[in-house]
Amino acid sequence: MPDLTQTSARLGVLAIALLAGDAGLAEDARSGSDDAVVVSAMRNPVRKSYKKMIDGAALFEQRRSELAPAAALRFKLIPRKPDTSMKGVELKVEADSIAIPLRVAPDQTFTIERNRTALRENADVMPNRREGTMTWRADVRTPGLPPHTRRLGDLRLECEVGMKAGLISNYPRGFWGWLDELIALKPEYCKRAAPRYLFFADHPIFSVTLVHGERREVLPVDMLYAGATRDPEWKKDKYCDCEALFDHAYFVPLGDASWPDDTRVELEYMGPNS
Repeated sequence: MPDLTQTSARLGVLAIALLAGDAGLAEDARSGSDDAVVVSAMRNPVRKSYKKMIDGAALFEQRRSELAPAAALRFKLIPRKPDTSMKGVELKVEADSIAIPLRVAPDQTFTIERNRTALRENADVMPNRREGTMTWRADVRTPGLPPHTRRLGDLRLECEVGMKAGLISNYPRGFWGWLDELIALKPEYCKRAAPRYLFFADHPIFSVTLVHGERREVLPVDMLYAGATRDPEWKKDKYCDCEALFDHAYFVPLGDASWPDDTRVELEYMGPNS
């Protein structure tokens, strides 16, 4: 297998994303139930594996006591194209015999619950949007943080859940080739010192600073804007899920153990009211 460090540039376009909101998956919902919904049929719709997302949620429960004991998990939907409208997004779990709606919150997040029928029938999670127009992330949040602040343990767990859930950008089948073995590592990838896993701020960012006690470190610019300063040709990569929000996108040193989980990740935004 090639040196894993040679994959960092391509892995920088990994996207793992999601939605949150209240999910209403009855344990044995049937296709004829009152909760069934028909999401407008789309050619080449965005879809993710329901089983993988359930596996990601299970990993969150296993790991949160260590990384983010007070946090909650949601999934979030993020636009990939500047002209993608996120208004009126509908989402469902669909298999041969069921179509179960998921309620999407105004912030484009949702939760997901276990359903035996959906697991047995290898269901997909499907929004009414075309392939390539949006991406997915796990969204792990500890309550009570100051505005414009994330917690490093939360971000570490977001990466692990996202990798486990298979929230990779829409790469063509077979694209990864020998990288399949690396992707199979899933959460372990997040433990590298500087994994190329994108996070998205709520607004365009000016800087990102790690703070723990008296220690402060401003992240270099090549960890901001999806690493665009390191790759002037980034816009030519049609598989990067940072196109619409590259000025919101940043990396953090997830695997650097010198920064504990309760390290604050302080985001300074560009706008005065952001």
